[in-house]
Amino acid sequence: MEDISENKQKKHICVGILAHVDAGKTTLSESMLYLSGKIRELGRVDHKNAYLDTYELERNRGITIFSKQAVFELGDKKVTLLDTPGHVDFSAEMERTLQVLDYAILVISGMDGVQGHTRTLWNLLRRYRIPVFLFINKMDQEGTDRERLLRELKISLDEGCIAFDEDESVLFENLAMCEDAALDEYLQSGELCVETMIRLIEKRKAYPCYFGSALKLQGVQEFMAGLRKYTVQKAGCKLAKHPKGATEDRFGAKVYKISRDAQGNRLTHLKVTSGALKVKDILANEADAEEHWEEKVNQIRIYSGEKYETVQEAEMGSICAVTGLNYTYPGEGLGVEKESQAPVLEPVLNYRIGLPEGCDAHTMLRNLRQLEEEDPMLRIVWNEELGEIYAQIMGEVQIEILQSLIQERFHVAVTFDTGNIVYKETIKNTVEGVGHFEPLRHYAEVHLLLEPGKPGSGLVLDTDCSEDMLDKNWQRLILTHLAEKEHRGVLTGAHLTDVKITLTAGRAHLKHTEGGDFRQATYRAVRQGLMQAENVLLEPYYEYRLELPSEMVGRAMIDIQKMSGEFEPPETDGEISILTGSVPVATMRDYQMEVNSYTRGRGRLSCTFKGYEPCHNAEEVIEASGYDPQRDLDNPTGSVFCSHGAGFVVPWDQVLEYMHIESQLQKESETEYTEQGDMLAARAKALAQKRNIQPSLSYKEEKELEEIFIRTYGKIERRLSPASKTVNGETKRRAQKKEEPVQEYLLVDGYNVIFAWDDLKELAQDNIEAARNKLMDILSNYQGFKKCIVILVFDAYKVDGYALEIQKYHNIHVVYTKEAETADQYIEKVVHHIGKKYHVTVVTSDGVEQVVTLGQGGTLISSREFREEYEIVRRQIREEYESRRETGKNYLFDHMDEKLAEEMEDVRLGRKKRIGNN
Repeated sequence: MEDISENKQKKHICVGILAHVDAGKTTLSESMLYLSGKIRELGRVDHKNAYLDTYELERNRGITIFSKQAVFELGDKKVTLLDTPGHVDFSAEMERTLQVLDYAILVISGMDGVQGHTRTLWNLLRRYRIPVFLFINKMDQEGTDRERLLRELKISLDEGCIAFDEDESVLFENLAMCEDAALDEYLQSGELCVETMIRLIEKRKAYPCYFGSALKLQGVQEFMAGLRKYTVQKAGCKLAKHPKGATEDRFGAKVYKISRDAQGNRLTHLKVTSGALKVKDILANEADAEEHWEEKVNQIRIYSGEKYETVQEAEMGSICAVTGLNYTYPGEGLGVEKESQAPVLEPVLNYRIGLPEGCDAHTMLRNLRQLEEEDPMLRIVWNEELGEIYAQIMGEVQIEILQSLIQERFHVAVTFDTGNIVYKETIKNTVEGVGHFEPLRHYAEVHLLLEPGKPGSGLVLDTDCSEDMLDKNWQRLILTHLAEKEHRGVLTGAHLTDVKITLTAGRAHLKHTEGGDFRQATYRAVRQGLMQAENVLLEPYYEYRLELPSEMVGRAMIDIQKMSGEFEPPETDGEISILTGSVPVATMRDYQMEVNSYTRGRGRLSCTFKGYEPCHNAEEVIEASGYDPQRDLDNPTGSVFCSHGAGFVVPWDQVLEYMHIESQLQKESETEYTEQGDMLAARAKALAQKRNIQPSLSYKEEKELEEIFIRTYGKIERRLSPASKTVNGETKRRAQKKEEPVQEYLLVDGYNVIFAWDDLKELAQDNIEAARNKLMDILSNYQGFKKCIVILVFDAYKVDGYALEIQKYHNIHVVYTKEAETADQYIEKVVHHIGKKYHVTVVTSDGVEQVVTLGQGGTLISSREFREEYEIVRRQIREEYESRRETGKNYLFDHMDEKLAEEMEDVRLGRKKRIGNN
């Protein structure tokens, strides 16, 4: 047993080492252990005697499969080095390790540079906000270029990648550019203190880069010196008060791995993030958890390679393995530590496990559950109906390892089928799901709001339910039930993801409600909501990088299009072209072999998991699945009610009629509409102040805006506007007095229309004056037919001195606004001034103008709708022309633009020609 008093004088640092496969990660670990004095002889991967490759499978294949640790001293620091898998098939094991790291070492091969998986690792390190040291390995090999590699690191990873083995003055100058405060310090003193350099690294503003060869121990000593000098121990969580007035660390720990030793003892690998852990301490999960546990720590082990030593206490910063805990899981937080967020990397292939004849499936299922504890991403699934076991796996290499592991541990030779894509489901709209469970002497009702979540967010749970309606304990229980299972979608039965579920209401019975009642009501509420929702099938996508000879890039682009993928414009580097983009996993699974074939081995394809996106062939997949949500008895969509002492099932589409609590979504909408009237004026004013930065509204948003106004103030009585085909109304007529016709005004936001119409927008890119003139001609034609007063408003781009100018162009008025006055401000004034006396229609897609127009009683039409209106008028002009072509000149065509006149003439001549031929 080591000397505990000596350890208390040292700072604990946990460092993880990561790399793309074959970058030399294990070799660098070996070199660091050797130079620190931890091991006496250098082991090698190819000699199968590396210190951290403790499993026979790892030594045989020459890759790291399971994360391991080694402890060594580095000056005043006690370093725990965690070696992680480099192969993409074991990314889940690597990501679990990131949860406990203080710093990371990213190893990059000087021969290969930044590869696809390297970028994935970098993104993960950014997500977990882990400071990074980089070691560029294999620099002894011919063809490596230090400056080129440093430029690549800055471009591909971050500008903060800085060579720390430079001259000190150059280093200070480069680091000073990473932060304003550091720059001020450098300008004042000509150097940077060590504390500033540590802070820049810790805050991920600078990433130290070292170059060398781990195999030949070149540059490793300097790298270790930098690691010792520029790292600090993380602080723990302090108590707010202490009886003696001092502060004290509160216990906290993060579980990152579950394994079993050679004797079958269950090991919980954790990092003590705060306080200390002692043998015989009692650990527990959250007190309000449905399956609460309390267990005693029997043994604390500090592993180094395959050996370990037992200690009585593990201090803050220590990485240890604990026996005696049977219910922990990776990512769990103990004490003051919180649970980790869901992992980014996950399997995308689902395989059926084939068992040999005579093997009991249930016994094998229990054994595989042990492996699932160690690797939760396996997601072992038992299909009761078919009596089959399924597992989710990252790739072919993991399959081989699993087969070997099952044979070694359970003495069973299993097989795997070809595998299927793991699909997921989400929703596009907001719905309220309701569930009721009331057989005799049971009662529970749950209302859930289901909303679309951000891509990759998984399931987000929340509560917005009054405790006057439902006790807090019941609310927590409902949230527990929501989190305890993976809910199935209603398209294919795939897992639900990227949805926010909020508890909005619920009801319990003082006498008859039990915990299981709320489980039933909660599950049914989720399913009932999904049956109402607009569901979307998702599939996994790869981000790919394809390097191949330039003459073959055309073939590759055609292939990717056939695979329903996307690509950026090719980048050319000499005779090699590089294609990057995204593509469905389902279509690219075997493309590597095809690339090897048509490039004759010169092409290189690297794929990394991007995430889930809408399925490219959703209808085909849904039909092939044959899934019927209403026949899924394990996931019912209806609810159970009680009548005359007996329970009866109500289908999902009739449940709302039987519910005991009113619809919370409908209630919220009604409240919102009631309050909308008070808010509308203030909102319009606030929007008006920001009008220069408001985006245009979509057609749907335009309609919603109008509906809000109608619900607030009642139906808007509008007179028929000749400028709008979608907003209709009828002037109220007085019985006693016949009203005179009311003049119609059409106000047009010129630049809004120009940039909303594709042809005018394209013309404006070449010549804005030509686009303005074209719009003026269009409106002249429109006015000649409609006989309304047209006012076309442009922001002041033309008038010298920016004074207001109003011009007459043929039969319309053209306004150029004054200095500091926008078109929508001018239109607002006009609508306010004449809106009550005349019929005013405003053409715009600007959100502020739409609110103001409605508020002043005007009519609005979007720029896109006006384009449709103009096309109708254009056809009517043509028909009118034909009907009057024999009567000579007509006022309607006095101001017709030349292009339309030519079209009319062509029509006339064409018809005359046909008449002559006949």
